[in-house]
Amino acid sequence: MNRGKPPGAGVIPKKNSRNVVWEYAQAILIALVLALLIRTFVVQAFKIPSGSMIKTLLIGDHLLVNKFVYGVRNPLTRAMWVPIGQPQRGDVVVFIYPVEPEKDFIKRVIGVGGDTVEIRDKKVFVNGELFPDPPGVQHTDPHIIPGSLQPRDNMGPVTVPEGSLFVLGDNRDQSYDSRFWGFVPVKDVKGKAFIIYWSWDGNRFLPRFDRLGRLIH
Repeated sequence: MNRGKPPGAGVIPKKNSRNVVWEYAQAILIALVLALLIRTFVVQAFKIPSGSMIKTLLIGDHLLVNKFVYGVRNPLTRAMWVPIGQPQRGDVVVFIYPVEPEKDFIKRVIGVGGDTVEIRDKKVFVNGELFPDPPGVQHTDPHIIPGSLQPRDNMGPVTVPEGSLFVLGDNRDQSYDSRFWGFVPVKDVKGKAFIIYWSWDGNRFLPRFDRLGRLIH
């Protein structure tokens, strides 16, 4: 009687090279699909290219935007699939620019549907009450422009339509926002900015390490 090991016992069969390639391809495909789903529905990275949100956000800041916080939308039609919340006054949001839909803008929500917004000598009033400026808001031009010339420093009152937002940049004298081009449909809001994960000072060609991990308020 042969009491030895049966043929092939304890031997790991070699994988066919085609099987190895297919396994790697599957892993890469799954990773790409997961990354696409996360970017589309959960969180997306954005870079700040302009100074309209200084001092809250600087040119060269790289930030993450929570796309899930307001709900899950159809990425093509922007129809709501799973409602979760609504943008609130004070939120810093990324949205589709109404004038050029191929661009994304980032601003701060000042008024929501039904609110009355008025600006008097650079001061913002919502429903008749002074809107408290967040710490990052700044004015760089001491001059007051009459509302008859342009709406930067004096405008309204205007009522925000239901399903829309009135938004302003924190760099108030250097921001192109709802004062000039109107309201943002809520359905075009992509998400709420919540953290800076990288920042690059293009003038000095140096990273801004002090801004890494800073929460956006």
